[in-house]
Amino acid sequence: MASEVRFASAKVKHLRAEDTLPAKFQRMLNGLDLKSMFDEKRVAVKMHVGSYFGYTTIHPVFVRLLVAAIKDAGGNPFITDGSFSVANAVGRGYTEEVIGAPILPIGGAQDKYYYEKPINFRSLEKVHVAGNIADADAMVVFSHGKGHGHCGFGGAIKNIAMGCVTVQTRGRIHALIDTEFSWNSDACRHCYVCRENCPGGAISFTDEGEFQVFLHNCRYCMHCVTSCPENAIDIREEGIRYFQEGMARTTKAVLETFEPNRVLYITVLTNITPLCDCWGFSTPSLVPDVGIVASDDIVATEQAALDSIKAENYIEGSLPAQLELAEEDGHLFWKIWGKDPYLQVETAAEIGLGSRDYQIVEIE
Repeated sequence: MASEVRFASAKVKHLRAEDTLPAKFQRMLNGLDLKSMFDEKRVAVKMHVGSYFGYTTIHPVFVRLLVAAIKDAGGNPFITDGSFSVANAVGRGYTEEVIGAPILPIGGAQDKYYYEKPINFRSLEKVHVAGNIADADAMVVFSHGKGHGHCGFGGAIKNIAMGCVTVQTRGRIHALIDTEFSWNSDACRHCYVCRENCPGGAISFTDEGEFQVFLHNCRYCMHCVTSCPENAIDIREEGIRYFQEGMARTTKAVLETFEPNRVLYITVLTNITPLCDCWGFSTPSLVPDVGIVASDDIVATEQAALDSIKAENYIEGSLPAQLELAEEDGHLFWKIWGKDPYLQVETAAEIGLGSRDYQIVEIE
Protein backbone atom coordinates (compact mmCIF):
# COMPACT_ATOMS: atom_id res chain seq x y z
CA MET A 1 0.00 0.00 0.00
CA ALA A 2 1.39 3.40 -1.00
CA SER A 3 2.24 5.84 1.79
CA GLU A 4 0.88 9.38 1.61
CA VAL A 5 3.49 12.10 1.11
CA ARG A 6 2.33 15.69 1.29
CA PHE A 7 4.10 18.10 -1.02
CA ALA A 8 4.28 21.89 -1.00
CA SER A 9 5.82 23.16 -4.22
CA ALA A 10 8.27 26.07 -4.22
CA LYS A 11 6.80 27.26 -7.52
CA VAL A 12 4.75 30.46 -7.23
CA LYS A 13 1.74 30.74 -9.54
CA HIS A 14 0.63 34.22 -8.52
CA LEU A 15 2.48 37.15 -6.97
CA ARG A 16 0.83 37.02 -3.59
CA ALA A 17 2.02 35.83 -0.18
CA GLU A 18 -0.46 32.95 0.10
CA ASP A 19 1.03 31.34 -3.03
CA THR A 20 4.57 31.20 -1.63
CA LEU A 21 6.27 28.28 0.09
CA PRO A 22 5.92 29.44 3.74
CA ALA A 23 2.17 29.86 3.30
CA LYS A 24 1.88 26.44 1.66
CA PHE A 25 3.96 24.96 4.47
CA GLN A 26 1.59 26.46 7.02
CA ARG A 27 -1.37 24.93 5.18
CA MET A 28 0.48 21.61 5.07
CA LEU A 29 0.94 21.67 8.83
CA ASN A 30 -2.69 22.71 9.39
CA GLY A 31 -3.80 19.68 7.36
CA LEU A 32 -1.86 17.21 9.49
CA ASP A 33 -3.32 15.67 12.64
CA LEU A 34 -0.56 17.05 14.84
CA LYS A 35 -2.75 17.01 17.93
CA SER A 36 -2.96 13.20 17.98
CA MET A 37 0.83 13.05 17.66
CA PHE A 38 1.98 15.86 19.94
CA ASP A 39 -0.73 16.91 22.42
CA GLU A 40 0.81 17.17 25.91
CA LYS A 41 4.04 15.70 24.55
CA ARG A 42 7.60 16.98 24.74
CA VAL A 43 8.59 17.19 21.07
CA ALA A 44 12.18 17.11 19.80
CA VAL A 45 12.63 18.94 16.51
CA LYS A 46 15.82 17.41 15.12
CA MET A 47 17.46 19.60 12.52
CA HIS A 48 20.94 20.64 11.37
CA VAL A 49 21.86 24.13 12.57
CA GLY A 50 25.00 24.36 10.40
CA SER A 51 28.16 26.30 11.23
CA TYR A 52 30.55 29.11 10.33
CA PHE A 53 29.75 30.71 6.92
CA GLY A 54 27.00 28.27 5.97
CA TYR A 55 23.80 30.04 4.95
CA THR A 56 21.76 27.36 3.18
CA THR A 57 20.36 25.51 6.19
CA ILE A 58 16.59 25.57 6.73
CA HIS A 59 15.44 29.18 6.91
CA PRO A 60 14.28 30.30 10.40
CA VAL A 61 10.84 31.27 9.05
CA PHE A 62 10.06 27.59 8.41
CA VAL A 63 11.36 26.57 11.84
CA ARG A 64 9.17 29.21 13.48
CA LEU A 65 6.08 28.03 11.58
CA LEU A 66 6.74 24.43 12.64
CA VAL A 67 7.27 25.35 16.29
CA ALA A 68 4.04 27.37 16.31
CA ALA A 69 2.10 24.46 14.80
CA ILE A 70 3.42 22.04 17.43
CA LYS A 71 2.44 24.45 20.19
CA ASP A 72 -1.03 24.92 18.67
CA ALA A 73 -1.40 21.12 18.75
CA GLY A 74 -0.65 21.10 22.49
CA GLY A 75 2.99 20.05 22.23
CA ASN A 76 6.05 21.41 24.01
CA PRO A 77 8.78 21.66 21.34
CA PHE A 78 12.52 22.15 21.55
CA ILE A 79 15.11 22.32 18.77
CA THR A 80 18.11 20.03 19.00
CA ASP A 81 21.30 19.18 17.14
CA GLY A 82 24.77 17.84 17.91
CA SER A 83 26.21 18.72 21.31
CA PHE A 84 29.09 20.63 19.75
CA SER A 85 26.93 22.25 17.04
CA VAL A 86 24.23 24.15 18.90
CA ALA A 87 26.59 26.97 19.87
CA ASN A 88 26.71 27.80 16.15
CA ALA A 89 22.93 28.03 15.79
CA VAL A 90 22.79 31.77 16.39
CA GLY A 91 24.92 32.37 13.29
CA ARG A 92 22.03 31.26 11.11
CA GLY A 93 19.36 33.09 13.09
CA TYR A 94 18.26 30.18 15.26
CA THR A 95 17.53 31.72 18.65
CA GLU A 96 14.62 31.12 21.00
CA GLU A 97 13.42 34.68 20.40
CA VAL A 98 13.27 34.09 16.63
CA ILE A 99 12.03 30.51 16.35
CA GLY A 100 9.95 30.30 19.53
CA ALA A 101 11.58 27.29 21.18
CA PRO A 102 14.76 26.56 23.16
CA ILE A 103 17.77 24.94 21.48
CA LEU A 104 19.31 22.03 23.38
CA PRO A 105 22.50 20.02 22.80
CA ILE A 106 21.36 16.58 21.77
CA GLY A 107 23.69 14.64 24.05
CA GLY A 108 24.26 17.19 26.78
CA ALA A 109 26.94 19.85 26.89
CA GLN A 110 29.81 17.36 26.50
CA ASP A 111 28.08 14.70 24.36
CA LYS A 112 28.13 12.29 27.31
CA TYR A 113 24.38 11.97 27.88
CA TYR A 114 23.15 8.95 25.95
CA TYR A 115 21.50 5.53 26.10
CA GLU A 116 23.32 2.51 24.73
CA LYS A 117 21.43 0.38 22.19
CA PRO A 118 22.66 -2.92 20.69
CA ILE A 119 23.04 -3.13 16.90
CA ASN A 120 25.34 -6.10 16.33
CA PHE A 121 26.02 -5.28 12.69
CA ARG A 122 29.60 -6.09 11.71
CA SER A 123 31.90 -3.81 13.75
CA LEU A 124 28.95 -1.67 14.85
CA GLU A 125 28.03 -3.62 17.97
CA LYS A 126 26.20 -0.78 19.71
CA VAL A 127 25.16 2.83 19.27
CA HIS A 128 24.75 5.69 21.71
CA VAL A 129 21.31 7.25 21.22
CA ALA A 130 21.46 10.86 22.41
CA GLY A 131 19.69 11.44 25.71
CA ASN A 132 17.60 14.43 24.65
CA ILE A 133 16.18 12.33 21.81
CA ALA A 134 15.50 9.21 23.84
CA ASP A 135 13.85 11.24 26.62
CA ALA A 136 11.50 13.10 24.26
CA ASP A 137 7.93 11.87 23.85
CA ALA A 138 7.78 12.63 20.14
CA MET A 139 9.96 13.93 17.32
CA VAL A 140 9.86 15.91 14.11
CA VAL A 141 12.76 14.96 11.84
CA PHE A 142 13.18 18.33 10.13
CA SER A 143 15.73 17.72 7.40
CA HIS A 144 17.43 19.80 4.74
CA GLY A 145 17.74 17.68 1.60
CA LYS A 146 21.12 18.06 -0.13
CA GLY A 147 24.00 16.05 -1.52
CA HIS A 148 26.51 14.15 0.61
CA GLY A 149 29.94 12.85 -0.27
CA HIS A 150 29.60 9.63 1.67
CA CYS A 151 26.09 8.47 0.88
CA GLY A 152 25.08 10.59 -2.10
CA PHE A 153 22.12 12.19 -0.32
CA GLY A 154 21.60 13.66 3.12
CA GLY A 155 17.96 13.69 4.23
CA ALA A 156 15.89 12.18 7.03
CA ILE A 157 17.87 8.94 7.41
CA LYS A 158 21.14 10.79 7.72
CA ASN A 159 19.55 13.37 10.03
CA ILE A 160 18.67 10.57 12.44
CA ALA A 161 21.57 8.14 12.00
CA MET A 162 24.28 10.80 12.19
CA GLY A 163 22.41 13.45 14.16
CA CYS A 164 20.63 11.57 16.95
CA VAL A 165 23.73 9.80 18.27
CA THR A 166 27.04 10.75 19.84
CA VAL A 167 30.13 11.81 17.89
CA GLN A 168 31.74 8.50 18.82
CA THR A 169 28.87 6.55 17.28
CA ARG A 170 29.06 8.61 14.08
CA GLY A 171 32.70 7.62 13.77
CA ARG A 172 31.84 3.95 14.24
CA ILE A 173 29.19 4.10 11.52
CA HIS A 174 31.59 5.76 9.09
CA ALA A 175 34.23 3.16 9.96
CA LEU A 176 31.97 0.44 8.49
CA ILE A 177 33.44 1.46 5.15
CA ASP A 178 36.60 -0.34 6.31
CA THR A 179 38.57 2.80 5.72
CA GLU A 180 42.21 2.88 4.75
CA PHE A 181 43.94 6.20 4.00
CA SER A 182 46.52 6.77 1.32
CA TRP A 183 48.47 9.97 0.66
CA ASN A 184 50.27 10.96 -2.53
CA SER A 185 53.27 12.96 -1.31
CA ASP A 186 54.21 13.95 -4.87
CA ALA A 187 50.82 15.51 -5.54
CA CYS A 188 50.49 17.25 -2.16
CA ARG A 189 51.52 20.91 -2.18
CA HIS A 190 50.99 21.40 1.57
CA CYS A 191 48.17 23.93 1.34
CA TYR A 192 46.66 22.34 4.47
CA VAL A 193 43.09 22.67 3.20
CA CYS A 194 42.54 19.07 4.34
CA ARG A 195 43.58 19.96 7.87
CA GLU A 196 41.39 23.06 7.90
CA ASN A 197 38.34 21.05 6.82
CA CYS A 198 38.76 18.20 9.32
CA PRO A 199 35.96 18.55 11.91
CA GLY A 200 37.69 16.21 14.35
CA GLY A 201 41.13 17.80 14.26
CA ALA A 202 42.53 14.44 13.21
CA ILE A 203 44.90 15.62 10.47
CA SER A 204 48.40 16.92 11.05
CA PHE A 205 51.72 17.14 9.24
CA THR A 206 55.10 16.23 10.68
CA ASP A 207 58.07 18.62 10.68
CA GLU A 208 59.17 16.78 7.54
CA GLY A 209 55.80 17.48 5.87
CA GLU A 210 54.39 13.95 6.14
CA PHE A 211 50.59 13.60 6.24
CA GLN A 212 49.21 11.99 9.42
CA VAL A 213 45.74 10.92 10.59
CA PHE A 214 45.04 10.48 14.30
CA LEU A 215 42.43 7.73 13.98
CA HIS A 216 41.10 8.28 17.50
CA ASN A 217 39.75 11.68 16.39
CA CYS A 218 38.90 10.73 12.79
CA ARG A 219 35.19 10.76 11.99
CA TYR A 220 35.70 9.16 8.55
CA CYS A 221 33.63 11.99 7.02
CA MET A 222 35.84 12.28 3.89
CA HIS A 223 36.08 16.06 4.14
CA CYS A 224 39.84 15.76 3.66
CA VAL A 225 39.42 13.71 0.49
CA THR A 226 36.82 16.00 -1.03
CA SER A 227 38.50 19.29 -0.12
CA CYS A 228 42.02 18.45 -1.34
CA PRO A 229 42.55 20.49 -4.55
CA GLU A 230 45.26 18.09 -5.78
CA ASN A 231 43.37 14.81 -5.07
CA ALA A 232 46.32 13.75 -2.96
CA ILE A 233 44.28 11.88 -0.33
CA ASP A 234 42.27 8.76 -0.96
CA ILE A 235 40.17 6.42 1.15
CA ARG A 236 39.28 2.87 0.22
CA GLU A 237 35.49 2.69 0.11
CA GLU A 238 34.54 -0.83 -0.91
CA GLY A 239 32.29 -1.09 2.15
CA ILE A 240 29.92 1.72 1.15
CA ARG A 241 26.93 -0.66 1.34
CA TYR A 242 27.88 -1.53 4.92
CA PHE A 243 27.90 2.17 5.76
CA GLN A 244 24.43 2.65 4.29
CA GLU A 245 23.07 -0.35 6.16
CA GLY A 246 24.70 0.87 9.36
CA MET A 247 22.89 4.19 8.97
CA ALA A 248 19.57 2.43 8.37
CA ARG A 249 20.00 0.15 11.39
CA THR A 250 20.99 3.07 13.60
CA THR A 251 17.92 4.96 12.40
CA LYS A 252 15.76 2.01 13.39
CA ALA A 253 17.34 1.88 16.85
CA VAL A 254 16.58 5.57 17.38
CA LEU A 255 12.99 5.30 16.13
CA GLU A 256 12.32 2.34 18.40
CA THR A 257 12.60 4.68 21.39
CA PHE A 258 9.28 6.30 20.34
CA GLU A 259 5.72 5.01 20.54
CA PRO A 260 3.80 4.55 17.25
CA ASN A 261 2.42 7.75 15.67
CA ARG A 262 4.94 9.95 17.46
CA VAL A 263 7.42 10.78 14.65
CA LEU A 264 6.85 13.08 11.69
CA TYR A 265 9.32 13.49 8.80
CA ILE A 266 9.59 16.82 6.99
CA THR A 267 12.28 17.44 4.37
CA VAL A 268 12.93 20.91 3.01
CA LEU A 269 14.13 20.81 -0.58
CA THR A 270 15.46 24.33 -1.05
CA ASN A 271 19.06 25.47 -1.51
CA ILE A 272 19.96 21.96 -2.70
CA THR A 273 23.76 21.94 -2.68
CA PRO A 274 26.24 19.08 -3.21
CA LEU A 275 27.70 19.23 0.32
CA CYS A 276 26.42 18.53 3.82
CA ASP A 277 25.63 21.59 5.96
CA CYS A 278 28.36 20.48 8.38
CA TRP A 279 31.05 21.83 6.03
CA GLY A 280 30.47 25.31 7.42
CA PHE A 281 30.07 27.05 4.08
CA SER A 282 27.59 27.07 1.22
CA THR A 283 27.88 26.65 -2.54
CA PRO A 284 25.31 27.54 -5.25
CA SER A 285 22.13 25.52 -5.62
CA LEU A 286 22.39 22.61 -8.06
CA VAL A 287 18.73 22.78 -9.12
CA PRO A 288 15.88 25.25 -8.62
CA ASP A 289 14.11 24.99 -5.26
CA VAL A 290 11.69 22.05 -5.22
CA GLY A 291 9.59 22.57 -2.08
CA ILE A 292 8.81 20.59 1.08
CA VAL A 293 7.71 16.96 1.56
CA ALA A 294 6.17 15.48 4.71
CA SER A 295 5.00 12.03 5.81
CA ASP A 296 4.86 9.68 8.78
CA ASP A 297 6.81 7.16 6.64
CA ILE A 298 10.55 7.85 6.54
CA VAL A 299 11.20 5.62 3.53
CA ALA A 300 8.46 7.24 1.45
CA THR A 301 9.72 10.69 2.49
CA GLU A 302 13.25 9.90 1.34
CA GLN A 303 12.10 8.24 -1.89
CA ALA A 304 9.87 11.19 -2.80
CA ALA A 305 12.60 13.71 -1.95
CA LEU A 306 15.15 11.96 -4.14
CA ASP A 307 12.70 11.49 -7.01
CA SER A 308 12.01 15.22 -7.04
CA ILE A 309 15.68 16.19 -7.52
CA LYS A 310 16.14 15.65 -11.24
CA ALA A 311 19.39 15.68 -13.20
CA GLU A 312 17.67 17.42 -16.12
CA ASN A 313 17.04 20.44 -13.88
CA TYR A 314 20.75 20.86 -13.10
CA ILE A 315 21.80 24.53 -13.18
CA GLU A 316 24.81 24.76 -15.46
CA GLY A 317 27.89 26.10 -13.70
CA SER A 318 26.56 25.60 -10.16
CA LEU A 319 28.94 22.75 -9.28
CA PRO A 320 32.15 23.79 -7.47
CA ALA A 321 35.19 23.52 -9.74
CA GLN A 322 36.73 20.60 -7.82
CA LEU A 323 33.70 18.42 -8.51
CA GLU A 324 32.69 16.98 -11.86
CA LEU A 325 29.37 15.86 -13.29
CA ALA A 326 29.54 12.37 -14.82
CA GLU A 327 28.18 12.08 -18.35
CA GLU A 328 26.46 8.74 -17.69
CA ASP A 329 22.74 8.62 -16.97
CA GLY A 330 21.65 8.42 -13.36
CA HIS A 331 20.45 10.48 -10.43
CA LEU A 332 22.07 13.90 -10.09
CA PHE A 333 23.81 12.95 -6.83
CA TRP A 334 25.13 9.74 -8.38
CA LYS A 335 26.54 11.80 -11.25
CA ILE A 336 28.32 14.03 -8.73
CA TRP A 337 29.47 11.56 -6.07
CA GLY A 338 29.47 8.18 -7.83
CA LYS A 339 27.33 6.67 -5.07
CA ASP A 340 23.75 5.46 -5.42
CA PRO A 341 21.70 7.82 -3.20
CA TYR A 342 18.80 5.35 -3.20
CA LEU A 343 20.87 2.66 -1.48
CA GLN A 344 20.07 3.94 2.02
CA VAL A 345 16.36 4.07 1.12
CA GLU A 346 16.45 0.54 -0.22
CA THR A 347 18.16 -0.71 2.93
CA ALA A 348 15.72 1.12 5.22
CA ALA A 349 12.79 -0.48 3.40
CA GLU A 350 14.38 -3.94 3.69
CA ILE A 351 14.58 -3.69 7.49
CA GLY A 352 10.96 -2.59 7.80
CA LEU A 353 11.19 1.18 8.27
CA GLY A 354 8.60 1.99 5.61
CA SER A 355 7.50 1.71 2.00
CA ARG A 356 9.15 3.03 -1.17
CA ASP A 357 5.71 3.26 -2.77
CA TYR A 358 4.12 6.63 -2.19
CA GLN A 359 1.30 8.85 -3.32
CA ILE A 360 1.82 12.61 -3.57
CA VAL A 361 -0.84 14.88 -2.09
CA GLU A 362 -0.03 18.40 -3.26
CA ILE A 363 -0.79 21.39 -1.09
CA GLU A 364 -2.58 24.09 -3.07
